[in-house]
Amino acid sequence: MEQKINHPKMERQEMRTETEARERTAAAMRTEAEAGERTAADIEKSIRKKFHKQLFSRFAKAVRDYQLVQENDRIAVCISGGKDSMLLAKLFQELQKHRKVPFELQFLVMDPGYLKANRTLIEENAKRMGIPVTIFETEIFDAVYEIEKSPCYLCARMRRGHLYHQARELGCNKIALGHHYDDVIETILMGMLYGGQIQTMMPKLHSTNFQGMELIRPMYYIREEDIKHWRDYNGLYFLQCACRFTESCAARESESENLSKRMEIKTLIAKMKETNPFVEANIFKSVENVNLSTVIAYKQQGKRCHFLDTYNKDERGEE
Repeated sequence: MEQKINHPKMERQEMRTETEARERTAAAMRTEAEAGERTAADIEKSIRKKFHKQLFSRFAKAVRDYQLVQENDRIAVCISGGKDSMLLAKLFQELQKHRKVPFELQFLVMDPGYLKANRTLIEENAKRMGIPVTIFETEIFDAVYEIEKSPCYLCARMRRGHLYHQARELGCNKIALGHHYDDVIETILMGMLYGGQIQTMMPKLHSTNFQGMELIRPMYYIREEDIKHWRDYNGLYFLQCACRFTESCAARESESENLSKRMEIKTLIAKMKETNPFVEANIFKSVENVNLSTVIAYKQQGKRCHFLDTYNKDERGEE
């Protein structure tokens, strides 16, 4: 009979993270008491009234601009327990009240191996906010815990695959993720400065491994600062990060470096904004205004194209 070996270091870390999780839950309870425990109706009203322009209007605009919701769609709204995905769920509920075409929603939570206190926090927040979640369990954290090289990349890929699979099992044709405007512009700069490439986080994608499925990002125009204001106004407390790896980043230099690079990009953008208030919008628009005739090379559907391929066929170029 196979025995599970318990590593002392892993046991100490789990005890520490369990304690921290309990402290976060206690903090959430204090926040609720201070805020007078705003109800789901209060939270929904804040989206319709106080934060309508910053949140719902931008959400609806992205849905229209990128044609993210079509008639008879069945959308799995993927909830991690953080502020972005919880707001995404409430925005979709609001959109459904004002829908111009019929569509259905499933609110999907994947438990990849959360500590008990973290899962409890997700469940309590969902109940308080009036979000009827469907929770399914996986063992992703256990599967990637001993992986030394890029465990976060592998974990993200596995999570995405499980979400697609479960969404399809529920009859959904789309999954919705809570990436926002700041995620988009930071990704553009990270690709350029650290990846040597120009690319963006697309508002929607066809799945390559799950035929007929799509990924959509309806919070594409929403600013992270506005999400935080909405959260704080309603006295809400969400998971910051429930990942086992980021709680021991010092032992994983590659992942710690990746996190620090994103923070470095955030700081860089904030610094540039001091002298150029349009810098964020310009970064965002840069991938909408690509002129291929001024690009040395690019890839399209996996094929690399070079300007010399057609250079002699077109002699009308300008200096």
